Amino acid sequence: MNIRDLGYLVALHEHRHFGRAAEASDCSQPTLSTQVRKLETELGVELVERGSRQVLFTAVGERIVRRARRILAEAGEIREIARQVHSPNGGTIRLGAFPTLAPYLLPHVIGSLTRGFPDLEILLVEEKTEELLAQLRAGSLDAALVALPQDDAALHVEPLFREEFVLATPVGHRLAELPGPLRSAQAADDLLLLADGHCLRDQALEVCRMSGVQERKGFQATSLETLRLMVAAGVGVTLMPRLSVAPPVVRNPGIALRELQAPAPYREIALVRRASSVQRDLIDEMAGVLRGALPADVRPLP
Repeated sequence: MNIRDLGYLVALHEHRHFGRAAEASDCSQPTLSTQVRKLETELGVELVERGSRQVLFTAVGERIVRRARRILAEAGEIREIARQVHSPNGGTIRLGAFPTLAPYLLPHVIGSLTRGFPDLEILLVEEKTEELLAQLRAGSLDAALVALPQDDAALHVEPLFREEFVLATPVGHRLAELPGPLRSAQAADDLLLLADGHCLRDQALEVCRMSGVQERKGFQATSLETLRLMVAAGVGVTLMPRLSVAPPVVRNPGIALRELQAPAPYREIALVRRASSVQRDLIDEMAGVLRGALPADVRPLP
């Protein structure tokens, strides 16, 4: 058994296809298939069910893949320790962010990160929060931008900023015509939300719970951009994070944005890493650069 073969096994688990796994592993398909078979022979168990059109892992195969991921992550950290001797602020950082944050925050801060760490390669991954945290724990990511709270003792949290929500209504909607900041309870019963699995949905539902607003039944969007278009089409209203409606985002002429009365609902964003990360000093330094690069639309957290 060697690290390379464990990498082949994990790649096969991720891609569920021998050809794609081989391509990702930079080897031929026969090589990957042979090495996985040799690993099975060495261990004396079947890891993969063969004969079906889909690559399926056995129960023991799933258990071994989970352990293999941890071994590969540890091996990667050994290499990182050695690399840091020569270039403490170089190498590669795999940074995750969730879809309702990444396209709106990163344009503001990525330039400062690249200028602050010119020798660092930053690989960006966009996934839902639960997947980001799973990849972070497994070692597939080095750090992730997520919404608070996070209470996993194995993770270290660097708070970054607080972002308030605004209410987006169709132009001409009754709420668009009311004077002054609106109360959250005035969002009515046609509040459009994202589908399950999006942390923004959970945050909006908390606002609904506190203010007595009801979600519009029978509609759940798969992205913030879908919500934006549905509001412009007059389907309903929604809560939008402030960064998602601030420049360089282009204003939709079919949407009226309304401020909410203080204390306005908000979300807090943090940079999270494994508490044991060998790159902890670098990642914590990145958090400082991120705080210094934030746009005026959000409030830095101490």
